[in-house]
Amino acid sequence: MAKKCILAFILIIILAIFLGIFLTEDNGSVDVYIDGENVTASTNPGLNTDINTKELNDEICNYSLESMNMPNTNIDTLKSGIHDICLSYGLDTSNINIDSTLGENSIPVIYQVDGTSMLPTLQDGQNVLVNKTQNVHVGDIVVANSSEYGNIIKRVDEVNNNQIHLVSDNKNIEYTQINGVIYETKGISTWVDFSDIYGVVIKY
Repeated sequence: MAKKCILAFILIIILAIFLGIFLTEDNGSVDVYIDGENVTASTNPGLNTDINTKELNDEICNYSLESMNMPNTNIDTLKSGIHDICLSYGLDTSNINIDSTLGENSIPVIYQVDGTSMLPTLQDGQNVLVNKTQNVHVGDIVVANSSEYGNIIKRVDEVNNNQIHLVSDNKNIEYTQINGVIYETKGISTWVDFSDIYGVVIKY
């Protein structure tokens, strides 16, 4: 009798362990894919079968698209925001996977060049692929939000603590006469903060 009780007790413990593992592993997951212009999301609700996954996926996609255009977005803030959205739907999962054309845990964004200041490297109207990161080095081409010029694509000329000096590749100076007044047009040279950097151009 004692042996049967011990055996039954052991079986209960084993079942409890397996049930605990099952419940832990089946708390759902979110898979997000970013190609630079579009976002797709697929949610596995796990045991939370009452969740409207279509609405949840749509909200995750909209949030991710908005985040792609914000300068301070990185992979951690993106995952955190997605986690908050999942919580609002009753899904508490830390299993959030971000994949992209650049690989896992990267955020690619496609930007369009506006103007000729980066000639001959970049052409006016050309699309470039940007990796959203603030890990920049001298010589990189970056997209930044300048308080003076707005959104610009320029080359990193100097890094000084939290400040980054950006310059144009096009060194030509043009002169235009309007109503008898001569105006000089030349490439931009400006300082921005690290926090103003959207990302680094990696393909053009």
